[in-house]
Amino acid sequence: MQSNGAGQGQESSELPCLNSAQNGESSSAGGTHSNGLLSSADNGNGVGTSNGSSVGPCSGTSATSTASSSEVGSLKKKKRLSQAEEDVIRLIGQHLHGLGLNQTVDLLMQESGCRLEHPSASKFRSHVMEGEWDKAENDLNELRALMHSPNAIVRMKFLLLQQKYLEYLEDGKVLEALQVLRGELTPLKYNTDRIHVLSGYLMCSHAEDLRAKAEWEGKGTASRSRLLDKLQTYLPPSVMLPPRRLHTLLRQAVELQRDRCLYHNTKLDNNLDSVSLLLDHVCSRKQFPCYTQQILTEHCNEVWFCKFSNDGTKLATGSKDTTVIIWQVDPESHQLKLLRTLEGHAYGVSYLAWSPDDTYLIACGPDDCSELWLWNVQTGELRTKMSQSHEDSLTSVAWNPDGKRFVTGGQRGQFYQCDLDGNLLDSWEGVRVQCLWCLGDGKTVLASDTHQRIRGYNFEDLTDRNIVQEDHPIMSFTVSKNGRLALLNVATQGVHLWDLQDRVLVRKYQGVTQGFYTIHSCFGGHNEDFIASGSEDHKVYIWHRRGELPIAELTGHTRTVNCVSWNPAIPGLMASASDDGTVRIWGPAPFLDSQEADGLNENSSNMDS
Repeated sequence: MQSNGAGQGQESSELPCLNSAQNGESSSAGGTHSNGLLSSADNGNGVGTSNGSSVGPCSGTSATSTASSSEVGSLKKKKRLSQAEEDVIRLIGQHLHGLGLNQTVDLLMQESGCRLEHPSASKFRSHVMEGEWDKAENDLNELRALMHSPNAIVRMKFLLLQQKYLEYLEDGKVLEALQVLRGELTPLKYNTDRIHVLSGYLMCSHAEDLRAKAEWEGKGTASRSRLLDKLQTYLPPSVMLPPRRLHTLLRQAVELQRDRCLYHNTKLDNNLDSVSLLLDHVCSRKQFPCYTQQILTEHCNEVWFCKFSNDGTKLATGSKDTTVIIWQVDPESHQLKLLRTLEGHAYGVSYLAWSPDDTYLIACGPDDCSELWLWNVQTGELRTKMSQSHEDSLTSVAWNPDGKRFVTGGQRGQFYQCDLDGNLLDSWEGVRVQCLWCLGDGKTVLASDTHQRIRGYNFEDLTDRNIVQEDHPIMSFTVSKNGRLALLNVATQGVHLWDLQDRVLVRKYQGVTQGFYTIHSCFGGHNEDFIASGSEDHKVYIWHRRGELPIAELTGHTRTVNCVSWNPAIPGLMASASDDGTVRIWGPAPFLDSQEADGLNENSSNMDS
């Protein structure tokens, strides 16, 4: 332990219960389904009855009339469907239609007295998919009255004409395409920038060139379906359902359950085939790194720092005993074994930083250490031992993303940028550095200082700006992989999460005991959904990033836990370093009895847990 001084509306004419409305998309025979999806005008093969259900070819016999009267009576006795029930029927109908089960859709709509979509929308859909652009434009006039925003007609017409233009070009009908561009698209006086881009496609020498430059699938079902999806966004759902609406709702439900799952720690997969829809999503705490898998006791004094390599295959630990130990992670068992020991750090090792490609490791000492060691991890050789002045304090370091430079500094006012041989490239005067981080842009260096803030420094144009301001000393900080979030350990306050882009405090995590000792926290798990920190009460605390209360408190250490590191490649593996002289490796429960295993398999394995 080191001490340190720092809704949308529905129209009654549009919806569900049929009143002599036609309901269907064309069948293979070219007839009319009773589900509201048509491909052409009513050809007499299906007749909408006064009760809203299609009864097939009209024979005119008394038997048919009797049957119709009987059906009318039975429908009148049925309970009227609620709005929610009608919506569910339409969603199911749309999904079944997408599977090609048109006859089943017909029967569902006939029996329920609902329709899948407005007849005008069905006709519009058919004309778009058939490439009958003039008819599709005429359909827009019918749809105008059903739309909440009549101005959207211009946008829809633009999209139709754009598809028409591109298809003419692909077919080599340049004159027809030019006529569409000049005589139909341009007079709309809409999105002139896009019209200029479209005009450039006239120079395309062949169809493949056109499709590549326009990023367009080409004439056919795929591009017209995509067009229809765009057009639908301008129509109320009561007129035409959004594409694959049931699938969208199910995916959202699965994602919501995962978001609410405290221990979900696997790669996100939005494919519904990867989960079971028959069970709620559950992840067990026993699958989470809450259990001691290994205790590393090779250090003979306080362990101040630990850090997994970027590829997750190694762990580096630094101790007051003047050594750095490199551990190899077994890819199968996740057990660690000693790979090599790096010696000679007279003041002890309080900070470690892996190079981006994991070839090198830099070791720093505590406040009174003016030296920095750059080791070749592969060979175990010391490449550089850097010291600018005996009065320096080099306690923190961060690698530039290019792996050819690093920045280092300390609380005595040193702030240097150096190459791999320790040569000084740049320096910033008068900055008392507590902790450092290089952002992914390769230009900006974040530094926490003795003024309880984090500032961004640009060594290229020599500018700096304030990003984070706390009310208490920032003992350490780390940044998420995407560079958006920063995790701070703040003296007497604990762990704080900041949004670096918006420059706002997002969350304060509760439970941890943090005084004026340097404790290092980390992001972890798949998608960095979790946060872990050591504590002066001898525990490791884990939080879900979105919750202030800890989801796990890990016990086992007997003195302050100085640092935690979550394996970036194995989301179920974590390490913690303590003043008790040990490094603990945490993982899932080592074994489960058969009943627990069955329960986890049923509730979790099938749910991509």
